[in-house]
Amino acid sequence: MKLFEVLETLSARVLVGDEQLNKDIVGGGSADLMEDVLSAAARDAVLLTGVIDEQVIRTAKVAGVGAVVIVRGKTPPQGLIDLARDNDMPLLVTGKSLFAASGCLYMDGLRGLDGSW
Repeated sequence: MKLFEVLETLSARVLVGDEQLNKDIVGGGSADLMEDVLSAAARDAVLLTGVIDEQVIRTAKVAGVGAVVIVRGKTPPQGLIDLARDNDMPLLVTGKSLFAASGCLYMDGLRGLDGSW
């Protein structure tokens, strides 16, 4: 799945990374605990989270995540947006809940990182 398809599926908006919308996304995961991201994330996966702390970008970068989607329409602080830009990390926001966003991506063919292919 391409990042632009994630954008469309989630009716999201891009905060950072317009130029990366053709990026391949290999799977998806949802987490609010960053330790879960480190233990389960895959390179070039999309991370869905409700966390709007700068730590989400730092963790995503270490884990090799391909893009971060903030759920529930939360407005990330400028520091998080700037950090995403500095780390070349696509950052999207959707009004959907974590559960609904995960389900929408799954129904559109994106599979989880737990082997649910």
